[in-house]
Amino acid sequence: MEATKVPLQPPTYGNFITVLSIDGGGIRGLIPGTILSFLESELQKLDGEDARIADYFDVIAGTSTGGLITAMLTAPNEKNRPLFAAKDIKDFYLNHSPRIFPQKSFPLFSHVTKIVKALSGPKYDGKYLHNIIREKLGSLRLHQTLTNVVIPTFDIKRLHPTIFSSYEVKKNPSIDALLSDICIATSAAPTYLPTYCFKTKDAEGKVLREFHLIDGGVAANNPALLAMGEVSKEIISGSLDFFPIKPMDYGRFLVISLGTGSPKIEEKYKAPDAAKWGILGWLTNGGSTPIIDVFSQASLHMVDVHLSVVFQALHSEKCYLRIQDDTLSGVLSSVDVATTKNLDDLVKASETLLKKPISRMNLETGIFEVVNKETNEEALKRFAKLLSQERHLRHANSPGGHAQGRRHAHAP
Repeated sequence: MEATKVPLQPPTYGNFITVLSIDGGGIRGLIPGTILSFLESELQKLDGEDARIADYFDVIAGTSTGGLITAMLTAPNEKNRPLFAAKDIKDFYLNHSPRIFPQKSFPLFSHVTKIVKALSGPKYDGKYLHNIIREKLGSLRLHQTLTNVVIPTFDIKRLHPTIFSSYEVKKNPSIDALLSDICIATSAAPTYLPTYCFKTKDAEGKVLREFHLIDGGVAANNPALLAMGEVSKEIISGSLDFFPIKPMDYGRFLVISLGTGSPKIEEKYKAPDAAKWGILGWLTNGGSTPIIDVFSQASLHMVDVHLSVVFQALHSEKCYLRIQDDTLSGVLSSVDVATTKNLDDLVKASETLLKKPISRMNLETGIFEVVNKETNEEALKRFAKLLSQERHLRHANSPGGHAQGRRHAHAP
């Protein structure tokens, strides 16, 4: 359908501000990849086979592996259409993860060997990851994405988050970095992949800024709230792209937030065990890195709790969809066990997740509990219709559309 190739008109011509958020999680990016493939297929049923995820969202935010997916969905090809369709994401992970995270066996003294490796440098050198990202994204820069993106990183030199935002790049050209550099940086998980340093320069070759970056999960492993904050700053600044609403009026946001899964509750760490840990225990324990897990899960849960409460308070629960699986067991919950079996199992877990009913985190226990009988699959179909309707409404109300005037009524 030709209309899908027309850029998404600003929110001021519609009812909602549409946000897609994708968590970090290494190889578990297969989970949101599978979910997005389903969502895009539903959008194609409504608007034609050329429909792509980037055609429907005002902003897509992603951290770490979610940042890579964000770039894949929004980077333009030679026809100025998304470089990747959502259905291509699964194959990318299946084909490249084993070489990004090569599995090594240490049959003798394996635990000691892993500890020595953890103390001597990152688990992986990152060379294959860097090369494949540069190959796919080439010379594309932040300002060229087909819709707005927000990708967090953390600068260890400044000890401060660095947010690569399409909104901010309009005012601050020093962050107009190569998309490949941004993706490599936001994926540089401590102890797993090396930190990443690069510079941005102006047309004359003068250095604008130097970055010393690690994984965006340190700043926001669930970037949904960060994306909404970037939009709110635009509203506060008086941008004509947005309807005149209060910056904290979350009821006008339509948000899909995709998790990458987490271990089931009984497999998380226990205080009696952790009480005995020193530096080594927090860095490597049972094949995982507890200190990284704690930081990343804390970020995920705090954002989800905040948004769940706010959308409920505004009676706008149907405008917020969080899809997360907190039942992953054993190596399935790892970020880097890229064996053929584990990758296949992640795909199966993703497909099962689609069939499960919508769940919401219990604020007391941290466990996801069923909200109603609507499945994640059914909710995505409902959101696909809302996204399609919003896109067509904006096109009709825009100066080049077919309707007269503008409509700002809230119609969730």
